[in-house]
Amino acid sequence: MGDDQAQGPRDRADFDQRLAAARNRAGLDKPVPVNEQQAEGPNPFSLAMRLGAEMVAALVVAVAIGYGLDRLFHTTPWFMIGFVPIGAIAGFRNVVRAMGTSQKD
Repeated sequence: MGDDQAQGPRDRADFDQRLAAARNRAGLDKPVPVNEQQAEGPNPFSLAMRLGAEMVAALVVAVAIGYGLDRLFHTTPWFMIGFVPIGAIAGFRNVVRAMGTSQKD
């Protein structure tokens, strides 16, 4: 029990050397190569898919909420009519926000 707590600077340096050697053998200290695509930014196709998914997701959520409220209150088209524009606005807002962050990258 006393040996564990009485480590001196020599023991610490020895441990650091052994740890560095083990990391080198395992290949953990090698720098990660950067892809050319990662340096250029996001792929235009993936960005377009993401923006389309943002828009569709907002509309699907809005339609689901409107449909659910219409079923709950027996007001067949009115809540859905009200929530579709809200979903479209939310979708456009998400697209604009996503475009703003992609241009900063």
